[in-house]
Amino acid sequence: MDVLGQTTRLASSSALLQVLFRAVTFGLNAFTLRYLSRELLGVVNVRLTLLYSTVVFLAREAFRRACLSGSTKQNWTKTINLLWLTVPLGVVWSIFLGLVWLHLLEVPDPSVVPHYQAGVVVFGLSAIIELLGEPFWVLAQAHLFVRLKVIAESLSVVSKCILTVILVVLYPQWGLYIFSLAQLLYVSVLVMCYVIYFMMFLGSPEATKKSFPVARMKALLPNWVEDETFVNWKEARLTWSFFKQSFLKQILTEGERYVMTFLNVLNFGDQGVYDIVNNLGSLVARFIFLPIEESFYVFFAKVLERGKNVKDQKQDDVAMAANVLELLLKLVLLIGLTITVFGFAYSQLALDIYGGSMLSSGTGPDLLRCYSLYVLFLAVNGVTECFTFALMCKEEVDRYNFVMLALSFTFLCISYFLTHWHGSVGFILANCFNMGIRIAHSTHYIYDYFKESTYRPLAGLLPSPVLLLVYIISGVITGFSEVMFCCDKGWMARLAHISVGALCFAATVITMFCTETKLVHFVRSQFLSRYMKKGT
Repeated sequence: MDVLGQTTRLASSSALLQVLFRAVTFGLNAFTLRYLSRELLGVVNVRLTLLYSTVVFLAREAFRRACLSGSTKQNWTKTINLLWLTVPLGVVWSIFLGLVWLHLLEVPDPSVVPHYQAGVVVFGLSAIIELLGEPFWVLAQAHLFVRLKVIAESLSVVSKCILTVILVVLYPQWGLYIFSLAQLLYVSVLVMCYVIYFMMFLGSPEATKKSFPVARMKALLPNWVEDETFVNWKEARLTWSFFKQSFLKQILTEGERYVMTFLNVLNFGDQGVYDIVNNLGSLVARFIFLPIEESFYVFFAKVLERGKNVKDQKQDDVAMAANVLELLLKLVLLIGLTITVFGFAYSQLALDIYGGSMLSSGTGPDLLRCYSLYVLFLAVNGVTECFTFALMCKEEVDRYNFVMLALSFTFLCISYFLTHWHGSVGFILANCFNMGIRIAHSTHYIYDYFKESTYRPLAGLLPSPVLLLVYIISGVITGFSEVMFCCDKGWMARLAHISVGALCFAATVITMFCTETKLVHFVRSQFLSRYMKKGT
């Protein structure tokens, strides 16, 4: 099987899927802004979504990483048994965190945000329902079922959005009932898509041809094999290591929302604005960087063996992994630099078009400009940690947990103080600091891993000097353009500003094609080709 080819197909399809998700969510937020209060959106998008994402992340993230790290000789019966433990774990987390959300946190004003208690219960329940599909998701991801993931997540997101729009227009007074019902529909459609697919796939000629390791639907339920342990204890111990790490990673990933939720540094209305700007700023990070990280984690875990040094690996596999890592780093670095450079000059215009003066006045533009810089950190960190986590042995994961613990505490303290000093912009500055430390750790690991070989994949973090010069010139020109044309001088001035940016962007892309030929070939052959015939 061409692992690299199928992995890049998975990343490409996931990226296109994320474009759909974010485009729909983007439009949905713009639509709901006209019908619902900022306070209601703040409670849904920060408070309740944080409850759901925390339960799901803590219950399944460690299991996903551990179970996708197995070799081709993996005992899937024991792996599936282990994955079903996510459900009771999710129930425990859902009940515990639900009580915290209901009784320890500030309750919104019922006249502004009605039905808060029902929202907490339903979002916690939706997390448990989604965990019922975890064995199916891991099995599909391990065998690179690209089409299944695309169809399942597309149908669930579209269903959720259609129901939300209908209820917002017809029954805006329902408040959180609207988003609760839409969330239940989302997870139900998602799980049913996976279940129905495997009901049709298992036992089919295609499954037999592929020698699929599971033959019947019954095998996807917990099974006790006589004279054998219920789970693979090596996987279970690795899961426990990743679980300790995932707890800390969740704090780092959603740190600003925890600070907002537990320390009340922003009111619900400001939280709503922050979340809208945050979603706008993270569009590219979510629909490009996250699919690349998830898909190439599987690639590196399959090509290289966890816990072995570079000399003990197959050298052909090492060469391929090093080459792919270098090109991935170069790819995400250039995407991040492009967003950073052009984001500074076009943040205010983007917010003005999207949400009017409510978003483009005040701290909104500064927040989005800072997020443009943060995207660059996100880009590099996603790929470096993707490789690092795919190769770390259990002991290294445990050591890294201590680093994450110290970083989590530091991040929360910095977030709190920077927010008091600079409002919501402080959250982004704290995130940049957090990502910078994580990048330093991951690049150090990659350097140590390859230092006894002839490969230097970190060279991918060094773009061409000519290209860097073009970025600087583009930043200066678009900055002057913003001062001259944006954003209160009419639509003709705005179009002039957009035209200047388009010309600078075209010059940047042309320079990329001329100076980064190896990367261009990689993107063409792996991401833009539908069928992959060979690895780079």
